[in-house]
Amino acid sequence: MIDLHSHTDRSDGTFSPRRLIELAKKNRVKALSITDHDTLEGYDDGVAPAAELGVELICGIELSARFRDDTIHVLAYFFDEPADEAFRGCLHALKTSRRERNVRLAERLRELGCDITIEEAEALGKDQTGRPHFARLLVRKGYVSSYREAFDRYLDESAPGFVPRKEPSLEDVFGWIRASGGVPTWAHPGRFLKQYKLDYETAFREIGACGCLAIEAYHRDHTVEFGNELARAARRAGLGVTGGSDFHGPTANGVPLGGLGLPYKLLDDLRAYSRKALAAAG
Repeated sequence: MIDLHSHTDRSDGTFSPRRLIELAKKNRVKALSITDHDTLEGYDDGVAPAAELGVELICGIELSARFRDDTIHVLAYFFDEPADEAFRGCLHALKTSRRERNVRLAERLRELGCDITIEEAEALGKDQTGRPHFARLLVRKGYVSSYREAFDRYLDESAPGFVPRKEPSLEDVFGWIRASGGVPTWAHPGRFLKQYKLDYETAFREIGACGCLAIEAYHRDHTVEFGNELARAARRAGLGVTGGSDFHGPTANGVPLGGLGLPYKLLDDLRAYSRKALAAAG
């Protein structure tokens, strides 16, 4: 089994890298990718325990970018070597942008009557503080009764507390990834495709023309049937296929790490496809 989408407490997950890898071992996940938001720290800290426990750890990350004037998430996989210093340097600008947004978000929440400070949020989120950490504070301080309510009332894109952050273009993000030998992948595209009523293959060809190499067809938000539809459309568009649980930690309605039961062959096929595509691109 494989799981190519997971998060640690180095971004917005709840488990340390070691604990996540221990869970992967327990759940019989042969190959795991840690794909924290905007940071490789979770992967870096997971290399030693993965080697110790015999779990194949793939260097990955999740970034945000603009596509059709909206935000999408992009997964990057570095199958042959960990991400290089050039790519890591690109992450520094993202970190600065994230903190600037968080400062404005704390100010906005105070304007809405919530006594929340950036220092409190950063105590929870450290270098990769984000909206999930603000949500935890809103629950802890009694402004809302649940994590979901925090987003619905304050933090979601349609909520009064939402503060956008400046995001790089899709071409920039794909360029950073491919220049460093990585495989850019459109993460969990289902909601976006349905919201805008897009033909799957047409959308995949469009994003492929921007430099995308793969589609995350299998995800906790997608039914098996829908995932298979997306996989067929991706392959018709000449793109690779991947998948993962998007595991952040144990939740009542969440999918366990490795819970999608994805076969190792999916990873073999994606590796073979991406190496051929990168070689052809020069």
